[in-house]
This record gives sequence, C-alpha cells and structure tokens, in this order.
Amino acid sequence: MDYRLTDEQELLVDSIKEFCERYTSEEQIREMYENHRMSEELTSAWMENGFGLMGIPEKYEGIDTDLVTLGLLTEEFAHYSGCLLPVLNNTLAMRDFIDFGATDEQISEAMANYMETGQPIFSLGFSEPAAGSDNQAMTCVTRKQADGTYILSGQKTWVTQGEVFPNVLVIAKDEDPSRDNRSMSMWIVPKDIKGLSTAPLHKIGNKVAAFCEMYFDDVVLTEDMRIGEPGKGFFNLMKNFEMERCLIVAQCIGTAQAAMDDAAAYVSERQTFGRPIADYQLIQLKLTEMEVALQNSRNMLYKTLWKMDNGESVRIDSALLKYYVVKACVEVASNAMQIYGGLGYTTETRLGRIWIDLRGMQIAGGTDEIMVYIAGRQLAKKYARS
Repeated sequence: MDYRLTDEQELLVDSIKEFCERYTSEEQIREMYENHRMSEELTSAWMENGFGLMGIPEKYEGIDTDLVTLGLLTEEFAHYSGCLLPVLNNTLAMRDFIDFGATDEQISEAMANYMETGQPIFSLGFSEPAAGSDNQAMTCVTRKQADGTYILSGQKTWVTQGEVFPNVLVIAKDEDPSRDNRSMSMWIVPKDIKGLSTAPLHKIGNKVAAFCEMYFDDVVLTEDMRIGEPGKGFFNLMKNFEMERCLIVAQCIGTAQAAMDDAAAYVSERQTFGRPIADYQLIQLKLTEMEVALQNSRNMLYKTLWKMDNGESVRIDSALLKYYVVKACVEVASNAMQIYGGLGYTTETRLGRIWIDLRGMQIAGGTDEIMVYIAGRQLAKKYARS
C-alpha cells in the first residue's frame, strides 16, 4: 500500500489551496450563502483553472481523472473553503448525464452550456415526498399517447437548484405508477414547459444550493427528450448513488478538517485560569477523538475510491462509508464548537455553519438508516456460513 500522493496530486492540492485563498474568503462565503448561489467569479475561475473538467471524459472535452484524485479534489476544496459549495455536484451531474446514456447531440449541447457557465443545464428531479430513499415508491409517471408523445404527471421534491437551472432531469415510471413497476425512464424537461410549476423549500443549512418542489401537471414530452434507454432509469439511478455518496463523504471530511484546523489552533490561544486550554486533559481527549475520526474517515474513503478505480464492487463499502463518516464528521464539528465554548455558538466563527451543513449530509444521498439497511443485508450474506 502506497499512501504517497503523486507529484500531480501534490500540485493539485497546492492549486486548490491558492484558489480558495482567492475566491472563498469568509466574507465571500457568507455572501454566497445569503444569495443562495455561487458567485459567477468563482464559477468562471473554477472552469478556467480546469477543476470543473476533471472527471469528465476527454472525449467530451473533459480531463480523464481517476476517482481517488477526484476525491482528493473534492476533499481539499471543502477543506480550504471551509464550506459545502456545489461545484463538484455540477461535475457529478455532467458525469451522470454521460453515463445515463445521453446521445452525443444531447451531451454536446449540455457540455457547451457547461463550458460557458460552469453549471449543468439541468437539476436532478429524483426524490418524491413519499419516495426519498425508497425509490421504488415513486409515483411520477409518463404515459404514451396515440400521437407518439408522452404525458408526465406527478411531483418531485428536494430538487437542488431546480429554480435556477433551465432544465430538470426527471426519472418517472413508464405507464404504471404502482410499486411493483420497476420500468422507469429519464427525461430532460425544460423548466418553462407548460404544466411545470415550482415552489421553494427553505433549508436550515447548506444554503448555497437552493431546494424546491416541482409539480408536473400533464406535461407533454417528446421522444427526443428521453435520456438513455427506455425502462433503464432505475438501473442508472443505482449507479449514480455509489459515486455520489463518495463525493458527499469527501466534502464532509474536508469541512470537518476545516473545523479541526480552527479548534486545534484555538486551544493554544485560549487561556483559562492562567493556562492555555490545550493543557487540559478533556480538551486533549476531544482533539484526539477528532483526529482519529478524521484519519479513519479518510482511510475508508480512499480505499473505497481505489476499489472503484479498480473495478471492484463497493456496494457494502459505500454504504458503510456514508453511514460512519458523515456521523463522525458531524461529531468533529460538534466537538470543535464545544472547544470554542459560547463563541462557537455564534456567527463570529464558521463552526456553526459547518456543523449545520454537515448535519444535513446525514440525510442527503441516503439516510443513515438506509445505509444500515443496505450494508446490513449484504453483511449478513457475506458472513453466512456455507
């Protein structure tokens, strides 16, 4: 096992640090949180520096990147910015669009927009009010008409940037909304199409990427709006989750590391009873537990990404990773706030923002409970006596 970074990876980390020093000051971050979107300056610079093209196939003007390096990019950007910004989500969306089977024409149009704006041309309309982690419970449905068009009906929720991006990538059941129907297809739907309406959802954290609900009232679709093969949407959705969970974890580790940076420096500066609080054993215990959690989390993440790079199954690994690491990172941020005392509970530090953003990640990309369900079933099979 070789834990050393390559020269290219070392250069990448240095470049990300310089980038964040310029574009993600605490003042700039607060402004983006207030505006509920990234600044155009940051987005443009992200693309100009080539970061936004990493992980997209070279065939489509991207930069072929192994997943370990993509995880490193994600973690270090979250670390040096100290927050969760959706730039990596944009890259993941473009990767998914290609993997889901979009045509060359569809990909060309999407990439042209992405190169110009740094944003995908679509949000992701996957979740529904009664079908978050339980994807089979979706009821959004398309029905084919005599003239060859399709009628889309139903509702999507927690659509990130749904009111910002010009289209939405929707997954809907084919013909029959019943639970037993596993035939689903993906469609790219213009936000301004007749019959589509939205309503904002107000989150308590991670406010750069706004949420909304979407309502589809007999929206007319045509065959050229389909993405990928008919009926294969559920399979594509499952492929999406493992990589999404890894990038969520990478972001969490990075922001938790930012909290650790602040807290570990503060203990030598803050004095009580004439001594720095670094001298107190309970503070030392917190720092020790925080560092153990971060190192364990990082090892789990890069092992999982390495396995994906080498074509190995990570069905158990990705679920264990998401379950353990996000909780551990929330605890790291919580301990950092505790070390700061009353100051940590104010907006004078970034720790409160980090904690509340991380807490949301115990829900995003699959809840803790669903990760236990996924991993637990597979572990029982793995360890069953023959």
